[in-house]
This record gives sequence, structure tokens and C-alpha cells, in this order.
Amino acid sequence: MNTAPRHVLPVLVFAQFAGTSLWFAVNAVMPDLQHELGWPVSAVGRLTSALQLGFIVGTLVFALLAFADRFSPRRVFLACSLAGALCTVGAWWMVREFSALLIWRAATGFFLAGIYPVGMKIASQWFPKGLGSALGWLIGALVLGSASAHGLRGLSGEWPWPSVMLGVAALAASGGVMLYALLPEAPTGPLRTSALEWRALATLWTDWRVRASVLGYFGHMWELYTLWVMVSMILASRLNGVALSLAAFAVVGSGVFGCVGGGWLARRWGSAHVATGQLAISGVCCVLAPWLMDASLAWFAVWLLMWGITAPGDSPQFSALTASNAPQQAVGSVLTLTNSIGFAISIVSIELFTTLAQRHALGTLLPWLGLGPLLGILAMRPLLRVR
Repeated sequence: MNTAPRHVLPVLVFAQFAGTSLWFAVNAVMPDLQHELGWPVSAVGRLTSALQLGFIVGTLVFALLAFADRFSPRRVFLACSLAGALCTVGAWWMVREFSALLIWRAATGFFLAGIYPVGMKIASQWFPKGLGSALGWLIGALVLGSASAHGLRGLSGEWPWPSVMLGVAALAASGGVMLYALLPEAPTGPLRTSALEWRALATLWTDWRVRASVLGYFGHMWELYTLWVMVSMILASRLNGVALSLAAFAVVGSGVFGCVGGGWLARRWGSAHVATGQLAISGVCCVLAPWLMDASLAWFAVWLLMWGITAPGDSPQFSALTASNAPQQAVGSVLTLTNSIGFAISIVSIELFTTLAQRHALGTLLPWLGLGPLLGILAMRPLLRVR
């Protein structure tokens, strides 16, 4: 049984939601920026890739210096939430200089490395049992945070785009302060290490259980962020303006149901079966794109919502499997390095698909996102034999 006080999970969930709202702060206002500044469609891919690259550098630095295992995760989360918020203010201040905006978004990604993986580290300390369920809520908060800028833009109606960016920055800062103020240090968390343990990181390949969940996660990352970047392009074939923003919020935000529902199902079927099942469904959604892009509005909506639910829904279970099987004194570093490699894969996918989308119909491109789920399912087969 977990002994965490009742307020721990709600505080963690809100802080993760608030901190990760930084992720798509610029993407959500991109239609306004493109109209005002004349930027091409490919600009959204470059800005997202810059943030992902910053996240990769951040996760590598955090892993190599073992920040999440050497220092208080609460302090790391607070510092990175405040720094990420300041970077978003900087992006607002210099938004008309595209090269400067790229740098600010990369810096934001760097500090997100101290929010998303560190939040999972804190969860693994407070909830050593039932981690799949706890991470379902936590990564569900990340999903909702990623969608929040779209929602804020849609709900704000006539708000100018600077208000959206500054609002997201304030939200992220409040999440870090709230977590630090309301959560004590976990009483029974994994022991801290004083230096990076290379042998522990090597378990990504040497331990078959860790290797299976990590490779499954990599297949998931080929698909997820590219879908989130391209969801506005997909919806633009039917919608525009506020309706498009609200629909994008609904599709991306629907992933909360996959994350939380997956955590509930994992208690009965196990994390490996739930992760593989959701990966398979999202892969089928990729394959069905050529038919459903031109289907009736009802089928189009059902398809996108199902894809939105399942594409991120397997992520908590991959993280739970990796955290459960990695050496406990180095869980933070193993999760952080895994995230780093996964986001490197996402950059390749984002750049490839957003570039090809300028010359090819989306219906012919989207099925190729299914390669990630297919390879991930194959990698997960050894864990399916273990309950």
C-alpha cells in the first residue's frame, strides 16, 4: 500500500500540467504569427524541433550530471519551472526575430527536462507501488498541459496572442511554486547517488526488461509528437479560427483519457499489455488515414479522437515499466536518458513529416507514422509473456 498523503497526487498533477503548458505555447499562436509576420507553414515544425532539441540537450545534461538523483527533485522542478517561464517571456519579447525565437524555444526545451522527467522521478518516490496508475495521472497532466495553449487560445476568443504566451508563462511558474511549497521530500524514495552510474544507464540495453519497454517507448515517440504538431494541419482541412483551436485542444487533450484509463486498466491487465494495446490502436489509426481524412465529419471526428486518446495513452505504462525495472538508485537518470533518446527520434519524425507535408497529401503521409507503433509492438513481445 502507498502511504502518500492524499494531497500529493493532485499537487503533482497540477504542477506537471502547469509546467508542461510551456511545450506548445508558440504553436498555439502560430496562425496569428504566420498571418502577422508572413512565416511559412514549415515554421511550426522548426520551432517544435528547436524545443525538442533543447529538451534533448537538457535531458543529456541532467542525466550525465545525475541532477535528478543527486539533488532534491522538488528544488530542480521549481528552478526549471521558473526558468522555463522566463524563457517564454523572452520568446514573447523577441518573437518577431525568428532566429531569436528559435533560441528561446530551445532554452525552454532545456528546462522542460527538469519538469517532465523529474515529475516522474517524484512520482516514483511517492508511489513505488501502483506506479502505472500514478504515472497515468501525471502524464495525463502533461498531455493536458501540452493542449492547454490551444485551449487558452480557443477560449480567449479575441485575446491577442501575447496574452496567451504570457498566460502560459505565469501558469508554469505557479506550478513550480505550488509543488515546492506543498510537497515535502518523499520519505521512502530511492536512495540518491553522488555520481552518474554508467552501469545503471547501460541497463537500457543489457537488461531485457528495460530494453523492451525502452524500445517500445521509442516506437511511440516516432508517432506522438509528430501527430501533435500535425493535428492543426489535419483539422485545417475542415476548420479554421477559434473552431480549429478548440478542436486541436480536444484532440490533444483527449489523451488524458488514454493515460488515466490506461493506468486503471494496468491494475488488472498489467502495464505491458495496456501499453501494447494502445500502441496497436494508434498504429491502426495511422493506417486508416487515407480513408478517414475524406470521410464524413462524424467518422473524421471519431478517428481523430481515438487517435488522440491512444497515441499518448501508452506513455505512462512505458515509463512505469522502465522505472520499475531500472536500478532504483538511478531511476531518475535512466528515465531522463530514455526521454532524451526518444525526443531525438521525435525530431527526425517531425522534420521529415512537416517537410514532406508541403509536397504530399496528408492522407498519403500519415500511414508512415505507423512504423513506430509496429516496431514498438515487436519490441514489447518479451514483456507480454510476464504478468
